[in-house]
Amino acid sequence: MKKTNNLLIVIVTIVLLIIGCTGDFSGDYPIRPVPFTSVKLTDNFWAPRIRKNASVTIPIAFGYCESTGRVKNFEVAGGLDTGRFRTIYPFDDSDVFKIIEGAAYSLQTFPDPKLDAYLDTLIWKIGMAQEEDGYLYTNRTIAEMHGGEGLHEWASRNRWELDTVLSHELYNIGHLYEAAVAHYQATGKRTLLDIAIKSADLVHRDFGYDKVKVYPGHQVIEMGLVRLYRATGDKKYLDLAKFFLDIRGPHGDQYNQAHKKAADQTEAVGHAVRAAYLYSGMADIAAIEKDQAYLDAITKIWEDIVYGKIYITGGIGATSGNEGFADPYVLPNMTAYCETCASIGNIFTNHRLFLLHGYGKYIDILEKTLYNSMLSGVSISGDRFFYPNPLESNGQHERQAWFGCACCPSNIARFVPAIPGYIYAVTNNELYVNLFISNNADITAGRRKVNISQKADFPWNGKVEITVNPESKGKIKMMIRIPGWARNEAIPGDLYKFTDNNNDGFKISLNGEAIYPEVINGYAVIKRKWAPGDRIELDLPMPVRTVIADERIKDDIGKMAVQRGPVIYCAEWPDNNTGNILNLIVEKDSELTIEYVPALLGGTQIIKTTGIQTRRMLGDEPFLLAEAEPVTLIPYALWNNRGPGQMMVWLPTTLESANPLPAPTIAFRSRIRAGKITKALSAVNDQDEPRN
Repeated sequence: MKKTNNLLIVIVTIVLLIIGCTGDFSGDYPIRPVPFTSVKLTDNFWAPRIRKNASVTIPIAFGYCESTGRVKNFEVAGGLDTGRFRTIYPFDDSDVFKIIEGAAYSLQTFPDPKLDAYLDTLIWKIGMAQEEDGYLYTNRTIAEMHGGEGLHEWASRNRWELDTVLSHELYNIGHLYEAAVAHYQATGKRTLLDIAIKSADLVHRDFGYDKVKVYPGHQVIEMGLVRLYRATGDKKYLDLAKFFLDIRGPHGDQYNQAHKKAADQTEAVGHAVRAAYLYSGMADIAAIEKDQAYLDAITKIWEDIVYGKIYITGGIGATSGNEGFADPYVLPNMTAYCETCASIGNIFTNHRLFLLHGYGKYIDILEKTLYNSMLSGVSISGDRFFYPNPLESNGQHERQAWFGCACCPSNIARFVPAIPGYIYAVTNNELYVNLFISNNADITAGRRKVNISQKADFPWNGKVEITVNPESKGKIKMMIRIPGWARNEAIPGDLYKFTDNNNDGFKISLNGEAIYPEVINGYAVIKRKWAPGDRIELDLPMPVRTVIADERIKDDIGKMAVQRGPVIYCAEWPDNNTGNILNLIVEKDSELTIEYVPALLGGTQIIKTTGIQTRRMLGDEPFLLAEAEPVTLIPYALWNNRGPGQMMVWLPTTLESANPLPAPTIAFRSRIRAGKITKALSAVNDQDEPRN
């Protein structure tokens, strides 16, 4: 009987995978992503980073899991070793699961027998740590071996009966389910999938409206259960995911979004990572169950974030106290939290909203986050990480090799190899081109198979060439995204605006002839019978643009940011004369020039302009030194790769918004009296010398 059940699960899984690639997908998202395994990158920006993730990030992440005791916890819980729980937090199991997920993705791009064998051994240890009924939580299992001693203060002696803010039993196994499906799809091996199914069956037996009614303190199991449902076809996992969403609130904590029923929420509050995972789970249920209440809720929440709570880098989560959202327009720069995990969660949510609605504005946010606040989370060497991603620094921030709470490095490890899966999406008769990254892709849209070749030097150049090679002639709509930044929109909504209006619109040609397709929901729609070799050329305007923030963002008043394409720039200490960045003022109409520097930070585009240092006498008004000096800007995502020091995204354009250095010496005062300074950018006042 067991063999029959296993065979049935395999058959159902294969059918679901086929439907997910070729069918009408009527029971899920109306638009479906093209799997990353169907897209081979050939570019010079993301392909090396994905390779670095495979060769550096994943191995060092597993190395830290070994050296810090995360793997040892499974060995002790499974009776393979003796001792106590070795790590700081009870959710440290989840790091191992996330890195397994990333390794599974990586294996599909870079086959590695040694890594494959390591995963087999690691999964065996995880299976040994799982209790007979399916329970898997090494902190409690190990503590029970010692009569309850060593149980983390966040946990209860009884399963599941935990403080719902700090509970991580369900969070841990949510990541297990995601890893299990990824590993099964990558290798065809059921070892981790069977562990996940055994765990999920226990959760299903224990939780329900007439059973344990406790919601996860940290969301993610909802997404994991949906993936398990898709892989097995067992609807009880989908129903369980919806239960965990529906059971939240009211009268709980805002911190973990339990203050209201999920369907009644309209504002983003609390811990940003928990929130993004919640919204992603809600989107999954909205798609599969056609739940209009959830759809309405997450649409309103998205507007609340984008219209008042998101940073220009795409980061979310303004404050460290709750690692999450503040009130609208409260977006400090130096103390910005913008956790790397929250950026990844923001990408998850926006991708799902695109799959629901088909609007380019969601990919606009995804792209902004991808190239800025997500990418800043990992060094170009692939072995150092940011937890928060501030927009300003006085040298107190520095990338770390690892963290006691290592959710961000492990999240990077699993997210980066999946990036090719965000480039394309399909319906039965539409093919969406969302991101511009050189690649070759084999895509199935409805019954038609199409090979797509994309050539682009993105994000440094806006020229993109797309070659369409259908297996047979047939009509299909090519939906080419025209980014908001190419249509004079710094961000959907008015939170940030370009200071000028660029009249150089995008251009599209088909087989060498200019065409003027209609733009619908942010996509240029080209419908025709495609023939092999048909070539679309897209030219997106990519001038350097300056951006200002809504005046209700107090921290950005009198300042401007610099953007080119989707990339946000910053001034950083190594590139500027004195290393003093925070006291600079840049004129609003300063000339901004671009230059590609192959030897800098792995090869990057820089922007050059000029600025003036500011000073302040004790008890006196701030003033400017008269001599302008060159200012170099680099992509924000690349800062802090050369050590800690000053950095600034929002550049002051007025004395009032600057942070002047103190004027230190008598010699400096002599320069003042000699008339070597000016009182303001706009004009020198009529006094012979400034007040002393």
